Amino acid sequence: MTNYNLTHLKQLESEAIYIMREVAAQFEKPVLLFSGGKDSIVMVHLAQKAFFPAKIPFPLLHIDTGHNFVETLDFRDEMVERVGARLIVRLVQDSIDKGRAVEEKGPNPSRNGLQTITLLDALEEFKFDAAFGGGRRDEEKARAKERFFSHRDEFGQWDPKNQRPELWNLFNGKKQIGEHFRVFPLSNWTEMDVWQYIAQEQIPIPYIYFTHQREVVNRNGTLLSKCDFITLLKDEFYEQKQIRFRTIGDMTCTGAVESSANSLEEIIEEIAASRVTERGTRADDKRSEAAMEDRKKQGYF
Repeated sequence: MTNYNLTHLKQLESEAIYIMREVAAQFEKPVLLFSGGKDSIVMVHLAQKAFFPAKIPFPLLHIDTGHNFVETLDFRDEMVERVGARLIVRLVQDSIDKGRAVEEKGPNPSRNGLQTITLLDALEEFKFDAAFGGGRRDEEKARAKERFFSHRDEFGQWDPKNQRPELWNLFNGKKQIGEHFRVFPLSNWTEMDVWQYIAQEQIPIPYIYFTHQREVVNRNGTLLSKCDFITLLKDEFYEQKQIRFRTIGDMTCTGAVESSANSLEEIIEEIAASRVTERGTRADDKRSEAAMEDRKKQGYF
């Protein structure tokens, strides 16, 4: 295996661990938002390092859309048992059943936006005052506006024009009752950094990140996996392709890429040659130019 023991990865790791320890020191009830994707898996690994030899001192919270890849859920359960973490799961379906959220209509109704309601209800239920997220600044332009400590008001909303300065690694976690912070330890990481770090640390990840055969439909340039939540349109059909996923989320909006990358080294080489960001495969981000920012203002991850 290629040696990815790079100096900049050490610096990024040290920065992320410092931020996690700052949160543990400043906040009473932090939580780590866990999606089962590579970024949240890396955050769990960093949390293990930050607080070793003790166990991770905060729970993991998974907002389950009900449209998850089975492979992601299986990996989540195996990982939680392996690291000895506490897992909290809250279901978007419960929010729909309670009338708190309304299911989208259409041929591929996404529940990505509905996660916001379930997430804010969970934060309120457990009185979490800080939530770790895996956002990176190279993912999407709205996430480039985030600070490490991202203040949210009493309604869980984000105001990009009202964020606090972070000079000399000083982080201001003061808040009013009912407010909370989203914290992004991976803010200075790129997709390439994440993959090189996974290779360096030999972190287990779900196999759907590697090439495999899967039935997909090409919908407006996005390869969507066959599932019970997608309705084929006229002249559409499923076809078997050799694909992998660069990002993992709601099956109705998470696109695959055609790929033969079957190892971490091949994935890294593929990303280095790619001219499309990983979120370029996400159909929900293509709904409007400000799709992500609009969701974040409402309380999205």
